[in-house]
Amino acid sequence: MTTTQMLSLNNVELYYDHVYALKGVSIDLNEGETVALIGANGAGKSSILRAITGLSPITSGEIHYQGARLDGTSAAEIVKNGIAMVPEGRRVFPYMSVKDNLLMGAFTRTDKTQITKTLNDVFERFPRLQERARQQAGTLSGGEQQMMVIGRALMAKPRLLLLDEPSLGIAPKLVQDIARAIVAINRDENVSVLLVEQNSRMALSISHRAYAMSTGSVALSGVSRDLMNDDRIKAAYLGGDLE
Repeated sequence: MTTTQMLSLNNVELYYDHVYALKGVSIDLNEGETVALIGANGAGKSSILRAITGLSPITSGEIHYQGARLDGTSAAEIVKNGIAMVPEGRRVFPYMSVKDNLLMGAFTRTDKTQITKTLNDVFERFPRLQERARQQAGTLSGGEQQMMVIGRALMAKPRLLLLDEPSLGIAPKLVQDIARAIVAINRDENVSVLLVEQNSRMALSISHRAYAMSTGSVALSGVSRDLMNDDRIKAAYLGGDLE
């Protein structure tokens, strides 16, 4: 089976106020893959997403997406090119309805009939959102808000979905629901996924490959199921032996 590279970061460096956030990071993601970035808070995982989306300009190195240079591209163009990001912290429009929050994700699209179809697909993916379509987004639970911001990203019809800590601050049962949704989005909608996650067990269980980050660098990488059984990963990222 041949694989086509979708995204690559080559020797990328990035710093904030002269403090390095990324030091010579090289990662790649193939079409159809879910790739996880695991590691402690401050390891540089979210900085990789900020570099890809242009929110933080890189200091050196190169980022390529579908064979073209991506770094230096405007955030709006990046979205039009098929990259959507779900930021950490469930940034919602609290006084707008769930439906209107979702429609905000389609702001670059003009195909009204297809937008309606995508909205119905999101409601089918997350039935709870359809039940609460007219409800103010700020009244949803944390887990429901996370479903909504993932749905909002899907409204852009992305080819690559960037997820920043989707399990953060969410009840364990809803974490399982969101994990299943990520697997289904990747499998059923042919959306590639780059997942940043402190919940290393969850991230490794639903991804194809993973990179373990430490202080702005890649410490280890490999097939996720192999890393799950790697003693170094168990000790540093999984809190000891898996049950």
